[in-house]
Amino acid sequence: MREVAEDYVEVVLDLVQRIPPGRATTYGVLAEAARERTGKGSARTVGTVMAQYGGGVPWWRVVTASGAAAERVAGRAIELLRSEGVAMTRHDPPRVDLTEAGWEPWEDGSQM
Repeated sequence: MREVAEDYVEVVLDLVQRIPPGRATTYGVLAEAARERTGKGSARTVGTVMAQYGGGVPWWRVVTASGAAAERVAGRAIELLRSEGVAMTRHDPPRVDLTEAGWEPWEDGSQM
């Protein structure tokens, strides 16, 4: 895996920490928010940050644009999301219903 700048890692982890229980967001939304603060990054870079450093934050609340959990952790992520009452679709495997449970960093009114 590639190296990611420490400041970017900190921003992404801070954003993930702010996702409330019962909600989820996408790699792309996090990338957009991180770009507002750092001027750099992409959804793929957010995925790299989560894979390398995400163990100490609620990583299961970060999903793909389709609402699917990351493939390598999907079973555990779905279990944790369901335990928090996150709205899920009827897909197989299930996905987060982002229209119901989607979270965006700017919706809580706090400064980015």
